[in-house]
Amino acid sequence: MATKRKSKGAYMISAVAEMYEIHPQTLRLYEREGLLKPSRTEGNTRLYTDEDLERLEFILNLARDLGVNIAGIAIILQMRERMEEMNRQMQNFVEYVRSECWPAFKLPRRVRQGRLCPSARRRRSSLSPRRVPRRIANRSVVELVASS
Repeated sequence: MATKRKSKGAYMISAVAEMYEIHPQTLRLYEREGLLKPSRTEGNTRLYTDEDLERLEFILNLARDLGVNIAGIAIILQMRERMEEMNRQMQNFVEYVRSECWPAFKLPRRVRQGRLCPSARRRRSSLSPRRVPRRIANRSVVELVASS
């Protein structure tokens, strides 16, 4: 859905309703149902940011083009937010694996086969390296993520 937005800023309810050709009461309904959360001025006027307008476009796409009702839209938005959070967590996990576990592959083969934890070797003296328990060392990264 193409919009007529040209600049960054905040838009009042009347301007948003006109831009998207919907009644202002529809925007109030979406806010009441928790689908939109516009900011407010000291005078309690609703102000819609560009992020709010992107969310509104997604809501209108679901409602107009796909025929999804308000309850369905709420569930879809909630699932979308959970997926974004899971994606952020997965990115953090990948960064952790790259920083902590990838150096283990650069260790000599005998050290890798002995399942010595590379991060423990850095923290402790070389005389007392900590071993990774076999139940963890023999599992793949995918299994570890699925079990947590």
